Amino acid sequence: MADVEITVRGSYTAYAPPERGTVHARVGIEGPAAENVYAHAARAAQELSGDINGLHDPAAGPVTWWSSGQLRTWAHRPWNQEGKQLPLVHHAEVTFTVKFSDFAQLGAFATRAVAITGVTVNRIEWGLTEARKAAMTGDVRARAVRDARDKAQAYADALELGPVRVVALADAGMLGEGLHPSADGGMRTFGRSAAAPGAADVQFVPDDIAVAVQVDARFGIG
Repeated sequence: MADVEITVRGSYTAYAPPERGTVHARVGIEGPAAENVYAHAARAAQELSGDINGLHDPAAGPVTWWSSGQLRTWAHRPWNQEGKQLPLVHHAEVTFTVKFSDFAQLGAFATRAVAITGVTVNRIEWGLTEARKAAMTGDVRARAVRDARDKAQAYADALELGPVRVVALADAGMLGEGLHPSADGGMRTFGRSAAAPGAADVQFVPDDIAVAVQVDARFGIG
């Protein structure tokens, strides 16, 4: 049975507390008068960006990076339930992306932001620093390879074939006919959070960030 080949998928997941929280916020105003809508959106955007600027310090935080889009305006003419076209409704919108290293400050900022008329916080995205993510990914990839080897050896032991040797190793999906590698090379990071109730400021309790890797490997015998 020396010509037997064993193909397996190895995987490993590691967890770490998030180091960054990115707020995705939006200023959105609508109304019948274009000038008023624009002016209201501009004031709200200026108030929000002023708050962010006061927190921005790339090295020390709490805001390590932020960006905002251009103030967009447009109009549309809606229809009522009777099929009658109504007067123009004007819209103005600005989007903000704000990265925090201090989650207590993030919660306080979110509380202040939503108190500004027209501002909504769409979502919070949790993540790791690039250095931490790279270090974890290297370790997780190595552990995924060892998981694949251990699986293959367990199959070989069950058949009394002896020690295995690697023939091919690839990102998940690259060894099977008609399959394709995942866009991230078999590596994923993900996390979620919930808001803690009963606090004056919004306090987020994020789950740990999971760094997961999958690899495919083919082993021969001997």
